[in-house]
Amino acid sequence: MGDSGIKILWVDDEIEHLKAHILFLKEKGYEVETATNGYDALDMVKETFYDLIFLDENMPGITGLETLAQLKEFRSEVPVIMITKSEEEDIMDQAIGNQIADYLIKPVNPRQILLSIKKHLDKKELVTKTTTSGYQSQFGQIALKINDSFSFNDWVDVYKKLIYWELELEQGDGTMDEVLSMQKNEATQTFTKFIKKNYLSWLKKPEEGPLMSNNLVKEKVLPLLKDGQKVFFIVIDNFRYDQWEVLKKVISSDYLIEDDHPYFSILPTATQYARNSIFSGLLPSQIKEMFPQYWVDDDSEEGKNKYEGELLGTLLERFRLKHSFAYRKITDSDAGKSLLEELHKLLSNDLNAVVFNFVDMLSHARTEMKMIKELARDEAAYRSLTQSWYDHSSLKELLHRLKEEDVKIVLTTDHGTTRVQNAVKVIGDRTVNTNLRYKQGKNLSYKSKEVYEVLKPKEAFLPRYNVSTAYIFAGNNDFFAYPNNYNHYVSYYRDTFQHGGISLEEMVIPCVTLRGRKG
Repeated sequence: MGDSGIKILWVDDEIEHLKAHILFLKEKGYEVETATNGYDALDMVKETFYDLIFLDENMPGITGLETLAQLKEFRSEVPVIMITKSEEEDIMDQAIGNQIADYLIKPVNPRQILLSIKKHLDKKELVTKTTTSGYQSQFGQIALKINDSFSFNDWVDVYKKLIYWELELEQGDGTMDEVLSMQKNEATQTFTKFIKKNYLSWLKKPEEGPLMSNNLVKEKVLPLLKDGQKVFFIVIDNFRYDQWEVLKKVISSDYLIEDDHPYFSILPTATQYARNSIFSGLLPSQIKEMFPQYWVDDDSEEGKNKYEGELLGTLLERFRLKHSFAYRKITDSDAGKSLLEELHKLLSNDLNAVVFNFVDMLSHARTEMKMIKELARDEAAYRSLTQSWYDHSSLKELLHRLKEEDVKIVLTTDHGTTRVQNAVKVIGDRTVNTNLRYKQGKNLSYKSKEVYEVLKPKEAFLPRYNVSTAYIFAGNNDFFAYPNNYNHYVSYYRDTFQHGGISLEEMVIPCVTLRGRKG
């Protein structure tokens, strides 16, 4: 066997004419076996694992295309490179349709063959090498940027860089994963300090802070309506910026991305607070004060987001806008199907607000279902799961249909989610809420330095339920745990995805404006 340990099968009825090529590959360290027809090739592939197959199209007996179709039935993972004298388009189309790895036209030279092998077998190693050196050269710059980030725009840049390298390194062999993880942790800790220092002042002087939940519709949706555009305002619950980066590759084939700048979720980064704030255009204490009938308290068994449609109506009314609108919440495939069936009717509205709850259901299920816990064991797996959901979702079908319509789409979320690892002890009475990243109550006991505490809820525009109500938020990768049954609780929730607190993933979240690529 050659030095490379790579085994190649070359199938061609004129194999004797290719001896020079085969010798060349053997000298490069590849082991090469040959077959002169499709039947023999299929028998050999059933018996032996080959890393790559060169396959001639024009052979007696069964053709290369017929051989390829049968190969794919039991060795779909093996790359097949089709070689042919023919440049006929239909043969190329069939070969590509059968997922060939590459297509070469005779006569081929040894360098072409070698390049094709490297492209398909050495690709991961080459990508890893290039990506690793790229991140290594950027590591120092990112570290400096983390320590020199004094504005919310600085933090957006840091977060985007970290996501970029996380997605790039994901294709490699994992050698830099630990280094990136340490840098992300450092960024999260520094960002937590940044939020503690600046958050309350942003609420008092919104013009000095980032765009936040309560001004999202005002800044991103209302100007489009005023320009006479029809708008679909789509909120994917619990959707992180890295998940958007993954879906962007698919969505941008159908849509032009006119605006793609993250905004900041309010605290708590939880559905009841952040999403109600989006639809009302108000901060939580303002909603409770102005529209008590639409605010549901933390300790209530009632659904916390029952009145989003009504709150959106109050927002339009406050700005004296008479636009027709509809609100839909999609919690399962039946609701998605119903939305698509009503699409023609919905297109007559100026504004359609649609909430997709699936990602939220998925992340909560992450802590409850062993199977989901296995599937979403880390960020890469969580992104992959989101991609799989999208590929089979009514959201994908909705976007596919809307691309031909004269509508603008504002796609966003209410908050992100972060993987928690470090337990922080907190003691509270029975009335304290169950969220793992923030607590609200009157008798909370904790170590101040381990949390971000808001002792005067009014300053953070949060509802106060009694005289001594306080809020505490977990930062970094912390989560709150009660002392009783502590060890079981900690092992159960460690490495799960949670939201409600302070992190780049929970707070710095996507908001994009899309326009269909017609024709």
